[in-house]
Amino acid sequence: MSDSLAGLEARTIYILREAYRSVRPLGMLWSMGKDSTALLWMVRKSFFGRVPFPVILLDTGMELPEVYEFRDRLIKDWKLDCISHPCPPEEEMDQSLKPATRSAARKTEGLKTLLEQHKFKGIIVGIRRDEQGLRAKERVFPPRRTDGSWDFKNQPAELWDQYNTALPTDAHMRIHPILHWAEIDIWRYTQQENIPCVPLYFSREGKRYRSLGESNITFPVESPASSLDEIIAELETTKISERAGRAMDRESEDSFELLRTRGYM
Repeated sequence: MSDSLAGLEARTIYILREAYRSVRPLGMLWSMGKDSTALLWMVRKSFFGRVPFPVILLDTGMELPEVYEFRDRLIKDWKLDCISHPCPPEEEMDQSLKPATRSAARKTEGLKTLLEQHKFKGIIVGIRRDEQGLRAKERVFPPRRTDGSWDFKNQPAELWDQYNTALPTDAHMRIHPILHWAEIDIWRYTQQENIPCVPLYFSREGKRYRSLGESNITFPVESPASSLDEIIAELETTKISERAGRAMDRESEDSFELLRTRGYM
């Protein structure tokens, strides 16, 4: 393993073990995308081949068929305790939101009902700071209010990998073990570790998915990259945003910020 990837992995494993030691009950959101699957791989490394907490799909029923197939295969191969939690229908969302943003809001509301039902105090999420400007403001262990809302201007300081894992009353903790990774790091690590991934990431007829979401609001982008080597080479030079295929990000400048303050991942 390269020194840079070894350092990234070591920090993630430290965060995962700190979360498991400090916050219970604990669960992990698993979208089956490249980031959360690489993170799940590191969970298995952290705990000697097992995953000691449930992995959770916030299921809108709109995932791409290849995503559901991938989920079912890894549940069997990796012996995962997986919760497929249904999200509320779109007609129950805030109708003032634009269509793609309203559709994405289903997972925000699904997470709220998950927390109410299962009483998780910690939720591990595979987001990275380089994905989107607002995510760059995240902490590794940010507490969230009961309704999932987030005040990004008022977060605990995190210095020298010293994390405040104490929970306020009526709150839960979001845990972000791969904030410090970049998209290209994830792909280099996936290649090095031979981690399985959804085949939609590889080019078909000149297009591939950079980011996976619901089938009605996520689309492939122009790309000839049909192998891990080609994906990595492309990312070394591309100017195209990772979220270029996300319809929500094109609806209005504040769509992502609005959902994040309401509890979006």
